[in-house]
Amino acid sequence: MKTPKPAITSCPTCGSPRIRRVCRDLQRTYHNQPYVVPRLEFFECPACGERVYDREAMRKIAAASPAYHKPSRAAAR
Repeated sequence: MKTPKPAITSCPTCGSPRIRRVCRDLQRTYHNQPYVVPRLEFFECPACGERVYDREAMRKIAAASPAYHKPSRAAAR
């Protein structure tokens, strides 16, 4: 049984009640290397732009980001 995702009812930065869960591709760059996290769910505040990522979203970001990729031993030699 999957646990329900927590709901955030107000923005932790500005206090706006307009914060909403969104699902979209997240595009980022790490050391001039672009990457995309497809269909990422997170909370976003339209009032101040704050984004709040839950544990699952952070795992998806880490899996897609080159910042978290370890070089292979063959490449290190």
